[in-house]
Amino acid sequence: MTSVTPLWPMAARLASPDLAEGAEQLSDLIGCIYDTVLDSSSWTNAIERAMQFVGGVGASLYTKNAAMPSGHIIHVVGISADYQSSYFDKYVALDPTTTVQFFAELDEPIGIEDILPYAEFRETRFYKEWVQPQGLADCINSVLDKSITNVAMFGVFRHERDGVADERARHRMRLIAPHIRRAVMIGRMFDLKAAEAATLADTLDGLSVGLFLVDSAARIVHANFAGHAMLDTADVLRASSGRLSARDSQADRALREALAVAGEGDSALGTRGIAMPLIGSTGERYVAHLLPLTSGARRQAGLVYSATAALFVRKADIDATSPPELIGKTFQLTPSELRVLLAIVQVGGVPEVAAALGVAETTIKTHLSRLFYKTGTRRQADLVKLFAGYATRVIG
Repeated sequence: MTSVTPLWPMAARLASPDLAEGAEQLSDLIGCIYDTVLDSSSWTNAIERAMQFVGGVGASLYTKNAAMPSGHIIHVVGISADYQSSYFDKYVALDPTTTVQFFAELDEPIGIEDILPYAEFRETRFYKEWVQPQGLADCINSVLDKSITNVAMFGVFRHERDGVADERARHRMRLIAPHIRRAVMIGRMFDLKAAEAATLADTLDGLSVGLFLVDSAARIVHANFAGHAMLDTADVLRASSGRLSARDSQADRALREALAVAGEGDSALGTRGIAMPLIGSTGERYVAHLLPLTSGARRQAGLVYSATAALFVRKADIDATSPPELIGKTFQLTPSELRVLLAIVQVGGVPEVAAALGVAETTIKTHLSRLFYKTGTRRQADLVKLFAGYATRVIG
């Protein structure tokens, strides 16, 4: 369910936060982010604090589907309900960032100027009808996860008085993005929802994913039923003298390094222990996520078992590339060219695309001529067939 907190009355206070650069403040924020795994209702507070840390007037956890295009807001602060609805009802297809976000690297901030010149952005319908009326200037995003058609994002909205995302905002986004990604990916597996210590074992044992509570030396202090099943087969993970280890030597080294650091605090872990790849003896692939248990609301769960971290292990999803990303890479299309290609597929001819994207028809024709050259096609109908062929190839 979407959670919403109106923050515009506080915009002046939040837009240019005078925040200390200290490690303690960052550590507190990261702890707040990780506590959402235990209680998903605390996400609103977490993203509000993250918004202030980065420097914005709004923030959101959301998903997008570039093929439709469509999307869904998971949690949001600072954006009114009307603008939330209008974005996914109408403007997601006009947003020039929608397509390009599928190309972004995990945890790497991406803003408007990474996608197109800002002067060109200001001429789009999206800017004139959705961005400017809210007094916004930019949205700095970080990709949390990607699938064939969907991308999960965390974004912080910048007010026009603060301008586009600067290096300070990007640096701060890099500091917290990996931790948000870890919390989101683990939170998808389960939600303890303030489970009582006495019933925590039952909650963990009910998970379909393997879960191991371990100390900094990789000693297993608790494993759920799915975890014990993994240890019994010893195909991916095994227990030797009570210590957890991975079958693959490289994965085992990464696991031990992450566990050793987990005991030093939330912020020390960084990107270690997020989506660690594990390979079984038959080549079957698994993925593991490490959650520190040494601070915040998670500390009580750790104390019950004398554990410093929780390791979640599940089978890996099929690694596939979305049709837009595959086409873009195959034909070396620029973000603007790919955006026009998708608009041709979804909207229609040059006049309709120009009107939808809020740019001149001559601009669309220029991109269209480059698309014909790069793809070896001659007509717009050929481009539609090309896209359909790649979509069928990926899905089939």
